[in-house]
Amino acid sequence: MTVDLNADAGESFGVWKLGQDEELFGLVTSVNLACGFHAGDPLSIRGAVRLARGKGVAVGAHPGFPDRVGFGRRDLAASLEEIYADVLYQMGAVAAFLRAEGSSLHHVKAHGALYNQAARSLPTAQAMAQAIYDFDKTLPMMVLPNTPLEQAALELGLRAVLEGFPERGYRADGHLAERAVPGAIIHDPHQAARRAVAMVVQGQVESLDGPKVKLHCETLCIHGDNPQAPTIARHIAQALRAEGIEVRAF
Repeated sequence: MTVDLNADAGESFGVWKLGQDEELFGLVTSVNLACGFHAGDPLSIRGAVRLARGKGVAVGAHPGFPDRVGFGRRDLAASLEEIYADVLYQMGAVAAFLRAEGSSLHHVKAHGALYNQAARSLPTAQAMAQAIYDFDKTLPMMVLPNTPLEQAALELGLRAVLEGFPERGYRADGHLAERAVPGAIIHDPHQAARRAVAMVVQGQVESLDGPKVKLHCETLCIHGDNPQAPTIARHIAQALRAEGIEVRAF
């Protein structure tokens, strides 16, 4: 049994620094790099790409809404045409730096409010999936299982990589709990590790509402802006390997 351990990262820009990428990239197997809209800038993208390449980590694009002030976690009333164009633009930015380093894009995963909106709205998910397909129809798309995100990817024949969130709370319907809800963000690395093992081995996780959520995960996400991100990643990787699970990029 294998599973990928991914991290949302590369989220600094200018003189503003966020995350512990140097340490985190040595603990995960793939990274989703901010593309300059919710965070990141040309120099930070280049630096993150080089760091990931040096650590042997697969690199994906992490497109979001153009909302640096809200860190891409606020819903924007973007049209479907804007979502398509914005996703295409952001993938191209990360892909350019990868090409300059002799590499290529490994996958795409939406960020924050765009991810959540696409997990609720099929038209939003379809606009995003179409941008990925038109850029490179072989690119895998990370998705929340059993949502319009997965449906939109499969409709176009994209590979839908099912994602779990061991350091985020779930609602009983399988969606992530809003960040303001108590228990929605998990900082305890031991708790996150237990949840990661349950997701991979048992195909389920406890929800904040009580019932267990059934889900199949091919990749597990660590949020780079979580102050405990490296510690959580280390505990999760150790717990998975203790169960005989190989941690490697999908």
